[in-house]
Amino acid sequence: MVAKRTSKANVTKDNLLHYYREMLLIRRFEEKAGQLYGMGLIGGFCHLYIGQEAVVVGLEAAAEKGDKRVTSYRDHGHMLACGMEANGVMAELTGRSGGYSKGKGGSMHMFSKEKHFYGGHGIVGAQVPIGAGLAFADKYLGNGRVTFAYFGDGAANQGQVYETFNMAALWDLPVVFVIENNQYAMG
Repeated sequence: MVAKRTSKANVTKDNLLHYYREMLLIRRFEEKAGQLYGMGLIGGFCHLYIGQEAVVVGLEAAAEKGDKRVTSYRDHGHMLACGMEANGVMAELTGRSGGYSKGKGGSMHMFSKEKHFYGGHGIVGAQVPIGAGLAFADKYLGNGRVTFAYFGDGAANQGQVYETFNMAALWDLPVVFVIENNQYAMG
């Protein structure tokens, strides 16, 4: 039996327009990053977040001030959604000192303590235990914060991911594990 909805959604037209603009910003940013990568202006790798914009925008809508996030190498959208400036993210991608990691992290290794963004990580699944560690710290401090640990479907078969799920459950950690099925898994 399906319950009948009795109240309206707790979202305004302005909220919806804001979410749309955030998704559009991420999409346009990624399109431009893809262009620059193709022109050789972004060194190293550049994994795009195109098609996943709604995931991070929706979860950021639920996040509260001080909540943390950690992700893999498809991280540009996460940075923009948590409030990092597009100019700073692009400066990082293009190796300029105005970037969030002073131009040394590139596409996969950005960080912002101020925005509680604890990086994109290049090792498949490695960010998941880091996310649990961030959540453990918050539980220890008793500050009521939550950590969002994002990973792709390709990381879902990594041993450390399942070990982390077990530890997070046993220790009742304030962590949300987000599997983004981008269908890029290699195996």
